[in-house]
Amino acid sequence: MSEDAVVIERTFDAPIEMVWQAWTDGEHFAKWYGPQGFTIPVANMDAQVGGSRHICMASPDGSMKMWFTGEYRTVDATSLLVYTEAMSDEDGNVLSPADMGMPDDHPMITEVTVQLTADGDGKTRMVMTHAGIPADSPGASGWAMAFDKLTAHLAAA
Repeated sequence: MSEDAVVIERTFDAPIEMVWQAWTDGEHFAKWYGPQGFTIPVANMDAQVGGSRHICMASPDGSMKMWFTGEYRTVDATSLLVYTEAMSDEDGNVLSPADMGMPDDHPMITEVTVQLTADGDGKTRMVMTHAGIPADSPGASGWAMAFDKLTAHLAAA
């Protein structure tokens, strides 16, 4: 595993089309994304090559809001999704490392790759790589919690 990427593999007990929709439809994405207790009050997603993403994640008590923006680079329906991600302000302007309280060499824009494979019996295997985020960072545990929420969302859908 690369030191500058979070790589998580999961198998979901759901058909590939449902997992794809959870990643590409804002209404579904908002129900599972983010660490436990966090909510997604805004999930504007235009999942086509060149389309934009604008996401707001709110802390459990609603006192802190983090905004993210990005662009879809690859959209191969039900198999491969690649998009950029950057912290932004509410208007979608990318924040500098200093604005984020990070060192100057912190990447402003990272890249998320989601590979999905039908794994038989209605299951879907997912490999998610978030390049630019260290494997041992809080981002890794945030993704793990989000995928626990995704598992529950898919079971309830």
